[in-house]
Amino acid sequence: MKRDAVLTIDLPAENGKREIYQVRAPKEFKKPSRPFTRIAYAAAHVVADPLSAKDPWLEAAIDWDATIAYRRHLSSWGFGIAEAMDTAQRGMGLDWTNSLELIRRTLESVPEAVVASGAGTDHLSHGEKHSIEKIQQAYEEQCAAIEKLGGRIILMASRALAASAKSPEDYAKVYHRILGQVKQPVIIHWLGEMFDPALAGYWGKKDHYGAMDVCLDVLSRNSSKVDGIKISLLDKDKEIAMRRMLPKGVRMYTGDDFNFAELIEGDAQGYSDALLGIFDSIAPAASQALTYLSEKNPQGYHEVLSPTVPLSRHIFRSPTRFYKTGVVFMAWLNGHQDHFVMVGGQQSARNALHFAELFRLADAAGLLQDPELACRRMKHLLSVHGI
Repeated sequence: MKRDAVLTIDLPAENGKREIYQVRAPKEFKKPSRPFTRIAYAAAHVVADPLSAKDPWLEAAIDWDATIAYRRHLSSWGFGIAEAMDTAQRGMGLDWTNSLELIRRTLESVPEAVVASGAGTDHLSHGEKHSIEKIQQAYEEQCAAIEKLGGRIILMASRALAASAKSPEDYAKVYHRILGQVKQPVIIHWLGEMFDPALAGYWGKKDHYGAMDVCLDVLSRNSSKVDGIKISLLDKDKEIAMRRMLPKGVRMYTGDDFNFAELIEGDAQGYSDALLGIFDSIAPAASQALTYLSEKNPQGYHEVLSPTVPLSRHIFRSPTRFYKTGVVFMAWLNGHQDHFVMVGGQQSARNALHFAELFRLADAAGLLQDPELACRRMKHLLSVHGI
């Protein structure tokens, strides 16, 4: 589809240079009329309250209305909601108390959406080692709280377990106990160290393939209690290898924000469903692409989704843990919130050149829904940086 240039904007470039960039008309995307042939969860961000008197590095101040409104936006495009996950700054500004309140509000306020919510151990004190029994109890507490609300569970990786486990057997002990108690099958989330350095060596193995063996044994022994596993290692070969070894009935949910397009499409031996943070930013395009995939139109799928991959790789570039800043920036550019302020003050985690390139890539993907608004906001941000 030919897209005409509609505006120009002066953007910073490498080596202190500036360039005149032509912004094109946005692409048009249609909302789905039927379910996708892939299960697709969008991990959703939280919107901060910029008028709160709370110290942003110490307490989470959340604009609940805007946060829930964004979940309705994602649901309207056909996505399930992965709630209170790392995209919502879990462990980077969002604590367990606010996470549980967020889960409650989403379940009550967006009843049309399929919602799965993160249960972990993040209410344990950080920087300390804990007994395996205490870690089990922490998981049990969060799982029970979510189940009491009627929610589905995503069993998140535990920093406390990574710091305290002495062997792969400690991981197995924790997961066997928790999976033996849950009321309905859960999604297990293996979050790689590129997303959270504190999770290095998860499953008791530094090598990912060795860790995979430990994880697969847990899945095999508890397959009736596992809906699927989401791995976020940013390595398509590792995901495909594990996907082909999963027990029957256990799904692979891609968490690969670098290679999601080809992983979701799959191959002759299978495909990945999706639970992705990038879907928060590219919901209209991803929805249209998944509709094309459901209609067995691979050309349409790739034409829509392929331009979003460079955008996603930029948002999730190293240090990957700061990707939430790009996600919230996109929501602000597109008018879904009135400000670019984040819990934990994380709006400062990326530099002006990063934002400028993100702007270009979002435009290339046709995702700047209101170019005039996006340009105006981009200019405001640059002025704050003295540009």
